[in-house]
Amino acid sequence: MKIGIPKERKVLEGRVALTPEACAALTRQGNEVYIESGAGELSGYRDEEYSARGVLIKSNASELYASACLIVKVKEPVEDDLQHLRKNHILFCYLHLAANLSLTHRLCDIGLTAIAFETVTDKAGRLPLLKPMSEIAGTLSVQIGTHLLHQPQGGKGLMLGGLSTTEPGHVVVLGAGVAGGAAARQAAATGARVTLIDQDESRFAPLTRMHKNISGELSSEISIAKAVNEADLLIGAVLLPGLHAPRLVSESQVKCMQPGSVIIDISVDQGGCIETIRPTNYSDPTYFKHNVLHFGVTNMPGAVPRTASQALSAVILPYVQRLCEDNWSLDKNLQNGINVRHGDIDNLLIKQALKQ
Repeated sequence: MKIGIPKERKVLEGRVALTPEACAALTRQGNEVYIESGAGELSGYRDEEYSARGVLIKSNASELYASACLIVKVKEPVEDDLQHLRKNHILFCYLHLAANLSLTHRLCDIGLTAIAFETVTDKAGRLPLLKPMSEIAGTLSVQIGTHLLHQPQGGKGLMLGGLSTTEPGHVVVLGAGVAGGAAARQAAATGARVTLIDQDESRFAPLTRMHKNISGELSSEISIAKAVNEADLLIGAVLLPGLHAPRLVSESQVKCMQPGSVIIDISVDQGGCIETIRPTNYSDPTYFKHNVLHFGVTNMPGAVPRTASQALSAVILPYVQRLCEDNWSLDKNLQNGINVRHGDIDNLLIKQALKQ
């Protein structure tokens, strides 16, 4: 298989899909691996480290895409990528098509096959390629939120963990999955008071046992409204695999939050679970709505590209190796990852989401 790793072109996206070590494993498998010059630079990987492992360096995106059949990247293709994609390509990356109808149509028009990291499964039916980035995003949501609560950033001037003589801040996390659990643990470690809301009560016990400042509440309109009203930092971390995130917080509820409170919606790349959230990027990450500071960056792990690239590369490598085999389409886990096949939507979840 001829594998191409392009440079990421989303604003301030520093990740690279495959590290030099992962590429070495692919070349040992007998594949030809190409990388666009500079693709690993922001993650701390120089072109020379790739070439030393048998990877061929392409000077620009046009050469890279023309050389490869399997395109492995991190984030969904933007316009600068789409102009190079062809119908003979297999695209393997995060796509989040449920919240991006225009990209879905573009990929179908090109006629390629697109496999989404976020819908690939493992033998247990879990989402292994989503997990490490969800953990990073959950952790970052608290680190970023802590900073945004500072008065110079527009926040209410609150130290999230408080002091021995002051009350701690209140963090509300919607969703107790991988991202929400990571956010709750990070917030608890700062000393904040944490309210974790989920519809599955069994998810609370592991976190509340370890952290006395985490309390779990079953999801309901009443529990969400009360918690949102009291939140200093509200974190949305709700996932419906392949679907648009459910809207749990209304605009009227956001209006009831205290001025200078902060909202960070990790699920924004799936449409967001908070009505007032909209996608942003790291060059202009925040905006005010109803005196509440919103952060809607769709590629949060891109801020820590070294860590994120290593974590992502490790989990996607076995699937890339499988895609290099002639019978990869018989693999049930990769079948679940197919969103578009030869220009047609070939995923029930995506079809369902686009009908909503």
